[in-house]
Amino acid sequence: MKYLLLLLLCLLGRTSFADQALTLPECEDLFRKNNLLLLAEQYNISASKASVIQARIWEQPYLSGEINAWNPEQNKMFDAGKQGQKVAAIQQLIYIGGKKKNEIAFAKSNVALAELQFEQLLSDIRFQLYQSFYTLYFDQQKVNSLNLQMSNIDSLVIAYNVQAAKNNVSLKDVVRLQALSLNFRSDLLDIQKSINEEQKNLQLITGVADIIQPQAKAAYFEQLFSKRMIQSPEELTQTALQKNPDYLYAQKIAESNELMLKWQKSLSVPDLSLGAAYDQRGGAFNNQVNLTMGIPLPLWNKNKGNIRMAKAQLDQSKIQTDYKAQELKAEIVTAYNNWKQQLVQYEKMQDSHTENLNTVYNGILQNFHKRNISLLEFTDFMESYNQSVLSLTEMQKQLALSCTTLNYLVNDQIL
Repeated sequence: MKYLLLLLLCLLGRTSFADQALTLPECEDLFRKNNLLLLAEQYNISASKASVIQARIWEQPYLSGEINAWNPEQNKMFDAGKQGQKVAAIQQLIYIGGKKKNEIAFAKSNVALAELQFEQLLSDIRFQLYQSFYTLYFDQQKVNSLNLQMSNIDSLVIAYNVQAAKNNVSLKDVVRLQALSLNFRSDLLDIQKSINEEQKNLQLITGVADIIQPQAKAAYFEQLFSKRMIQSPEELTQTALQKNPDYLYAQKIAESNELMLKWQKSLSVPDLSLGAAYDQRGGAFNNQVNLTMGIPLPLWNKNKGNIRMAKAQLDQSKIQTDYKAQELKAEIVTAYNNWKQQLVQYEKMQDSHTENLNTVYNGILQNFHKRNISLLEFTDFMESYNQSVLSLTEMQKQLALSCTTLNYLVNDQIL
């Protein structure tokens, strides 16, 4: 038994050693440096910038040549000397109709889209970070409260077991205390599942292999919960339409599709091939130098299909942008109402309720030890106290999550 306890202590010591206490700013710094999704998305920006470089490049000039294979008059092969025949020509494709300009503009719009995608991902991961940090912090507060209560109850269970063995108390009293302890442990297991999930999320977001224990001072949340909203939901929506990456991305897609339509229309204009040619003996006179020009006749292929497709994509993206604006407005109104309602309820409960709970809790515990109250009264109070503490902590958690949701939607530190 001693060896088993020693092994258990060693394992617990290793686990605690692997834990890493981090504040929210520290977690945010780590996720910016270590998050693999962010690092991968940066390559997408580099690839888009490379496409702009490629769009600026013109087609290579086309060089062709021709030499005599057999001279039947003088029975010579490859007669390319002074009295022989050779031809050389060079051609360059000249874009007309603004094709190259439109292609470059479209490529630049893709760079802007890639940068917005990165900003979008950054905002999403930061939002997940705040959610996981707040959830983990307040769930840990619940665990601390339950552990304290279970410690008191377990001490009573041990004492009542001794007294029951001496027939000083009934066995049903022991069972009732054990049932109360069992209820607390059931609540603890449910909360611990949430903690394990959020710890996994924080590890993935920050790139830290150790178990993260969130650290925050009470003053941080007091300041967060004391902030007041100056802007109305309509004003918040106007700010979000200028800063929210999701909406800006939808808007930029519409602009990019407009550039694509312009590019496809310019592709319907035929391009000019311009060049020069040298003919030693096959022309109207020897050593003839010619200027060559060529242009395709736009008879059958006028790029109508691609133009119609680009027009349809543009119309679709405009509707999607309008929908995104409506969706963002609805989300902000909902988040604002949730924050306001939770703040009102929290302000009604926070100070006096917590002080009263702790005062009554200590009084009930002392009076029960002095046998001034019955076991039934004690267990009923402990169950009510436990639910009140968990509910108050959950209320704080939801209020913190509402604050970060509003900040995320507006993409600004408004709370």
